[in-house]
Amino acid sequence: MLKRVPAAGRGRLAVVAAVVVIVVAGVIIGFLRADPAARTAAAVIPLALEVNQPEAVTSLHAPITVRGTATGAKSLTVGGQPVTPAADGGFQVTLPRLTSDAAVVATDADGKTLTRPITVRAEVPRIRAVHVTAYAWAYEPMREDVLNMAREGRIDTVQLDIKDEDGVVGYDSQVPLARDAGASAGIYNATEALKTLHDMGIRVVGRIVAFRDRTMAEWAWHAGHPDWVIQNPGGGPYASHYGAIAFTNFASAEMRRYNIDLATEAAGLGFDEIMYDYIRRPDGPLSSMVFPGLTDTPANSIAEFLRESRDPVRAAGAFQSAAVFGIAATRPEEIAQDIPLMARHLDYVAPMLYPSHWNAGEYDVASPNSQPYDIVFRSLQDFQRQVEGTGAKVIPWLQDFSLGVNYGDAQVRAQVDAAAAVGIPSFFLWNAAVRYHSGALDPA
Repeated sequence: MLKRVPAAGRGRLAVVAAVVVIVVAGVIIGFLRADPAARTAAAVIPLALEVNQPEAVTSLHAPITVRGTATGAKSLTVGGQPVTPAADGGFQVTLPRLTSDAAVVATDADGKTLTRPITVRAEVPRIRAVHVTAYAWAYEPMREDVLNMAREGRIDTVQLDIKDEDGVVGYDSQVPLARDAGASAGIYNATEALKTLHDMGIRVVGRIVAFRDRTMAEWAWHAGHPDWVIQNPGGGPYASHYGAIAFTNFASAEMRRYNIDLATEAAGLGFDEIMYDYIRRPDGPLSSMVFPGLTDTPANSIAEFLRESRDPVRAAGAFQSAAVFGIAATRPEEIAQDIPLMARHLDYVAPMLYPSHWNAGEYDVASPNSQPYDIVFRSLQDFQRQVEGTGAKVIPWLQDFSLGVNYGDAQVRAQVDAAAAVGIPSFFLWNAAVRYHSGALDPA
């Protein structure tokens, strides 16, 4: 049952109701008149992305840690991995290794995207290495001699052959062309070798003898691929002191791809670096050689091969280098090794500065074989000038064998000291028989 409100009360209620209506109407009108952006400003956080770049790495197989802040992001990926930032936008992610296209990508609710590349400086560390053939690694006494040098801290790197001077691939390669040509030999187990050395903290440089390749050249010639082989002007295979059919054609797209496929396979297995050797034309008169498909100079073609190879090799996780003749610094046309051109596509150039291989009077050194310090010191200075502005380092091959002059600890140490004197603490020692004068090297 409704009760009747006195007249005076009805007046007061009317006044209160009117005030409420006016206030509510004012709030609604004010809200509708306000800028929509202003209405949501308090709720929207502008998209912002800051990335703290990782520290420099000395291995392209090493994990990298990426840190940063992403505010206002609805989604975030780091190196392709989805990431959920903390409440303040902070994030930290460890990626398995550096890749060339790695980036941090933040996207807000409206689809706006910010991308920051992950830029890490990758630097080849100090290298104190010895050359090891596939057969030497497979033979326990020789392998142990090398491992003992590593245990004593006399070396920190092993150069282990992938493909040797005969074109034999030392491990069981799955590259189809290596298998077709019978080059895949399975002399050692690459996975086991890499684990043994890496567990000791030893880096592994895989050497690929690129275009001196008797196995592939002979197979290609008889399998109907003569353009894969360097020829003589009469259309036959080019013969030299290396053999009747010993050099594949660096101008051949198939032979380039074969070597790059071996390099990327090895890098994927875990080799830290790929070093190309015999990345040149045969020595001898250029008029005696024909390179099917060559459209440029031999030197430019060789440098172009290195350019083609570098990105795939890096993407697979390895640095790229090349062993070159000592004379290439002053006589590049003799073997098509133009050092400034090549160095642009290398992490380092590795000149073979064996004192026994120099002529008397080179670099004003009367008897290079008897003056190992002098010839290495002066020729290295020249190579350093050659690579200026390319971004490549110089790391020399030094002689640990006797040829004309008996070499022992003193002669090997003289070469190491000469490299150090020009600011190069790194070196590779060469002995084809894998017998080294460990006394020439200081233990750790």
